[in-house]
Amino acid sequence: MPKSESEITWKDLNIGCIVTEPGNAVQYRTGAWRSQRPETDTKKCIKCGLCYIFCPEGCIKRDEQGYFKADLYHCKGCGICAKECWPKAITMLEEEE
Repeated sequence: MPKSESEITWKDLNIGCIVTEPGNAVQYRTGAWRSQRPETDTKKCIKCGLCYIFCPEGCIKRDEQGYFKADLYHCKGCGICAKECWPKAITMLEEEE
C-alpha cells in the first residue's frame, strides 16, 4: 500500500542522491537535520529578493511585510542566502537542540 505524503520520510528517497523530479523537496520536512539556520535582520533587509533567487531549495518566501524569510521546514541551512545577501541582513545561526 503506498504511503501518504505525510508518512514519507528521507528513508523513502531513492539511493544515490538522484533527483527524479524537480521541486521534490517540498514533499519532505528536510529542515530537521540542518546544523545552521538563516536569520533575517529586518532593519538591514532592503527586500531585494536575492536570497529568494539564489535559494537552491526554493524555500524562501515573501511575508506580509515584503521581507523574504526561509521556510525552516524545508531549509537545509546551506547558507547561500546569507552569502548572496549584500546588505548582510541574513546571518547563519547555529541550530539549537
